[in-house]
Amino acid sequence: MPLRLSPTFRDALAAADRPLAGMWVCTGSPLVAEICAGGGLDWLLIDMEHGPNGLESVLAQLQAVAAYPVVPVVRVPAGDPVILKQVLDLGAQTVLVPMVSSVEEARAAVEAVHYPPRGRRGVGSALARSARWNRVTDYLSGAAAHVSLFVQVENVAGVEAAAQIAALDGIDGVFVGPSDLAASMGVLGQQTHPDVTAAVLRTFEAVRAAGKPVGVNAFDPAVAEGYLAAGATFVLVGADVVLLARGSEALAARFVGRPEEPVPRASY
Repeated sequence: MPLRLSPTFRDALAAADRPLAGMWVCTGSPLVAEICAGGGLDWLLIDMEHGPNGLESVLAQLQAVAAYPVVPVVRVPAGDPVILKQVLDLGAQTVLVPMVSSVEEARAAVEAVHYPPRGRRGVGSALARSARWNRVTDYLSGAAAHVSLFVQVENVAGVEAAAQIAALDGIDGVFVGPSDLAASMGVLGQQTHPDVTAAVLRTFEAVRAAGKPVGVNAFDPAVAEGYLAAGATFVLVGADVVLLARGSEALAARFVGRPEEPVPRASY
């Protein structure tokens, strides 16, 4: 019997009548990923760039969240074609490539996630979960329908090239990263600096003008709501590790007492 794969994030955004809200999953734990998957959010970002995730833990997390109505997105550590091939073969259907600053880098990512002749993804569907070990009918000829590529704009060069990046065939959406953007603008740690916010909004306009969805990371609810009002199509509004850190601190503050010198906290 032919098997059907889940919708990609591209499909979920196209079908949605509102912006989609998600959260980071950084622990590398399938159990934590499953807990988050059942929380009612629209999507999860399994992070290989800043989280302790390798191929085995990503696979386990994809399997853990598969039973829930949530869309998993895997952020690879870089736009390396080998890593992208391996993550796609694990069964990730939507990938996010960080630090894309030019059309050339975006085009290389597109080529890495598609089979020839469109791209250069290595062919191993008989060996891989992506095609359910060749149990998905016509996976090779229809693989483009099962793969969605988003790229992350997070520096000044990326903002300047955002219109061209978004217009590229094969780019399904753009995610803006205010943290690294702030660093590239000389205001490290100041994600809500007026200049950073203005650059984020310029990126929104450029991407939306190209007809593509645009998202942003915003853990502060007020900031997230502001970006949603400005046209964000999808947002990340939290992270498993942040919720655990702040929750454990709140317990300690209530039952143990506050430390005399609190540890400074940097928002992501």
